Amino acid sequence: MPELSVERLVKRYGQTLAVDDLSFTVDSGVVTGFLGPNGSGKSTTMRALLGLVRPTSGRALVLGKPFYELTHPVRSVGASLDAKDVHPGRSGRSHLRTLAAAAGLPSSRVDEVLDMTELTPARDRRVKGYSMGMRQRLALAAALLGDPRILMLDEPANGLDPQGMRWLRDILRALASEGRAVLISSHVLSEVEQTVDEVVVIGAGRLVMQGSLADLVTRDQRPSLVRSPRASELRELLEASGASVSADGRPDTLLVHHATTEQIGTLAAEHGIALFELTRSVGTLEDRFLELTGEGGHVR
Repeated sequence: MPELSVERLVKRYGQTLAVDDLSFTVDSGVVTGFLGPNGSGKSTTMRALLGLVRPTSGRALVLGKPFYELTHPVRSVGASLDAKDVHPGRSGRSHLRTLAAAAGLPSSRVDEVLDMTELTPARDRRVKGYSMGMRQRLALAAALLGDPRILMLDEPANGLDPQGMRWLRDILRALASEGRAVLISSHVLSEVEQTVDEVVVIGAGRLVMQGSLADLVTRDQRPSLVRSPRASELRELLEASGASVSADGRPDTLLVHHATTEQIGTLAAEHGIALFELTRSVGTLEDRFLELTGEGGHVR
């Protein structure tokens, strides 16, 4: 059974369709990136999983149940949807102690999560003096209070410097390696690419793609570039083998679709055709994301 499952989820706000027949799952031991443009329904979906909004139809389940049916919700799922949602006059430690007391957790757990998130030196400072990166760490500490099986984090990299991003990447991977399910939404695609194992991409409230990060990127249909003194002959051979070939304006250069570099190189070798260059540009997560969603701007 998946840790999180969204089943044909629909959510309307009046005439606005925020989520449209959306289905996906999140498994244990995996960091899953939840990606989509502004207004794609990510926040609504995460709120539905946490029982903060009621689906118009469909289901959003945690450990196979609606959130409100969980026996120990704080031990099942820890979430951070807004790192700024903290009283500025409280210290970080006081904020966490309040949350721990409300959840029936021992106060000793507060010091443990402060240490995990490297906030112990700042634990007695008022939150209004925290940087955005420190607030993100505090939000993660709050999510970890119940030692949950599942973590759901909305934009956890916002405000982090490069060192902080590396720290976040390491801790999320460590938590997943302990068997937890980790779901993060982010618009920092370059960071997501270094952090996640699986990707769920949505657009206009609908699922665009779910799969491994490697699978998503390798589906990028970028052509191979081939340079050869016998380009015309090679083109005929490639097209006869089922590849799609076009010129790039240079007489010795071809752009080849639907054939791997290994297939191209083998075919050329079998016919004694010299190759001056054989390369294929590797798509990035951002390239593939923009291709799937048709977005040209920033994403959230």
